[in-house]
Amino acid sequence: MKHSTLFSRIELGPYTLKNRVVLPPLTRSRSSQPGNVPNDLMATYYSQRSGAGFMVTEGTQIEPRGQGYAWTPGIHTAEQIEGWRKVTTKVHADGGVIFAQLWHVGRVSHVSLQPHGGAPVAPSAIAAQGVSVFVETGPGTGELSAPSQPRALTREEIAELVSFYAQAAQNAMDAGFDGVEIHSANGYLINQFISKHSNQREDEYGGSLDNRLRFLREVTQAVADRVGKNRVGVRFSPLFQSTDEARVYLGLVEDDPHATYIAAIKVLEGIGIAYLSLAEADWDDAPQLPASFRHAARAAFSGRIIYAGKYTAVRGEKAIGEGWSDLIAFGRPFIANPDLPQRIANGWPLNLADPASLYGGTAMGYTDYPCHSV
Repeated sequence: MKHSTLFSRIELGPYTLKNRVVLPPLTRSRSSQPGNVPNDLMATYYSQRSGAGFMVTEGTQIEPRGQGYAWTPGIHTAEQIEGWRKVTTKVHADGGVIFAQLWHVGRVSHVSLQPHGGAPVAPSAIAAQGVSVFVETGPGTGELSAPSQPRALTREEIAELVSFYAQAAQNAMDAGFDGVEIHSANGYLINQFISKHSNQREDEYGGSLDNRLRFLREVTQAVADRVGKNRVGVRFSPLFQSTDEARVYLGLVEDDPHATYIAAIKVLEGIGIAYLSLAEADWDDAPQLPASFRHAARAAFSGRIIYAGKYTAVRGEKAIGEGWSDLIAFGRPFIANPDLPQRIANGWPLNLADPASLYGGTAMGYTDYPCHSV
């Protein structure tokens, strides 16, 4: 498979990528405490995976209220910016291209993670159901908890949040990142504004689909204005089958997901960002996106499109060959295989990830997975 389309070069924004294999955002909860500061261990982890043509960091909160899980990194303090600079310096030394994912969890949080124990913020005061967050119970220890009851944001706070996204994007560039990805998926803050299940506002940010897309539009435009639209991507997780689990984890299923997300994609096309990342459901027997949606997304968006979700090399080749995807992200395989592109190219077997060490901990199950021995 050495000469497959997965290993052909491609332009993304101002960058020429060496292949079409993507390291997608993967929460690993290894930041240093106190302060949620990226560290040397994280720099090693990302540099190990710089064989990817394109890399996106784990979600990194844009402000203190944006945190929903213990030990996730931020990008809103000077210490965090310096910590991320360790990551970008090492990745660039290894020839990688890396974007920071800008994250705000909104209502998917707990008072213990919020400044001064306050309520999480959200479009409306509607609690997330059927999802757990991970809270710290002691140094290096934690437990799962139900999210706390959120409070609704004021108009003034929404405007402030838009500025926080723009500042976080600037912070990412100051830290040496090549660009940023705006996390608009998986039931987090921007997704909460898009979904009528979590957004029951009666002002200009709620009600009609155009209104519910307003926050996405304002955030993306502000970030593009700050760092350049060709250095910006957005991630969605559209679902076309409703279950309680799916609604929480992968995008708050809409009554008409096709219309909702094609309208959202057209918003991004109007701004002119570099890429769209589409995260498909990845649990066993999860539904695939309809072909009609894939073709409509391609027709609506002129930038690059990345797909993720239980892709194999063969399925990724097919997606690129059929023209509805440009790059393919491999999430879980990249956790256990730092040399994943080389393994794919040579048909080498893959390591299996250890579920017990996915979130939090030390180098074990993080930077100690072996590369293939030739």
